[in-house]
Amino acid sequence: PQNVGKRKAQIAAIRRSAGDMVLNVDSDTILASDVIRKLVPKMQDPAVGAAMGQLTARNRNDSWLTRLIDMEYWLACNEERAAQARFGAVMCCCGPCAIYRRSALASLLDQYESQYFRGKPSDFGEDRHLTILMLKAGFRTEYVPSAIAATVVPNKLGPYLRQQLRWARSTYRDTLLGLRLLPNLNRFLTLDVVGQNLGPLLLALSVLTGLAQLALTGTVPWLAALMIVAMTMIHCSVVALRTRQLRFLGFSLHAFINIFLLLPLKAYA
Repeated sequence: PQNVGKRKAQIAAIRRSAGDMVLNVDSDTILASDVIRKLVPKMQDPAVGAAMGQLTARNRNDSWLTRLIDMEYWLACNEERAAQARFGAVMCCCGPCAIYRRSALASLLDQYESQYFRGKPSDFGEDRHLTILMLKAGFRTEYVPSAIAATVVPNKLGPYLRQQLRWARSTYRDTLLGLRLLPNLNRFLTLDVVGQNLGPLLLALSVLTGLAQLALTGTVPWLAALMIVAMTMIHCSVVALRTRQLRFLGFSLHAFINIFLLLPLKAYA
């Protein structure tokens, strides 16, 4: 059969289903045996339209990169998503493990199916856009850390960077679409959206300013470099203490990927 994309497959499945809830799972994801039992109680509140579980790297031990991505997923779930859920609006219920209220989805499918951006049909970032539509309809979105889903992550830089490019484009596109929602949400969500978009810009400006200083004056911008190192180590140390896992100290190495690969990629996106 012809592959018409994830979005079309989702829509076809939702329209054919008859249950009260729809569970979205990626094909390379393995759910813990109690995931549904952990997610469903959140959905008993009729104000909740969707909830996501915690993602881990199923192939965590494949390479140094997969180990870093596994820690990156932990931070994205248990810092970013957990904070957003505290204020009632997880901004992206991730595709590998998310449950939706079918009655809410039914009213959103036409908008979801016909999404265009800059005159072209959107074929990426389905989970983020569907979450934005759910929030736009007035529903809350939640995060359940005890619902564990293990998904396959890229084990080489090439596929990882292509994945990050798609995610960056999705973030920028749906941030624009979601700006109108922010006045109706808790003020923390506005701070969160501003921080997620302004933070990489400020880091990029710091790096470019430092490189300009080095090129023009021949002096090393030690203060800026030490500040970046200090903030990275403080963050990683706090997470290591919180989880009681020393491996998170190694996540400081991700700073090099972030500065030298992800920042240029986000600018390109």
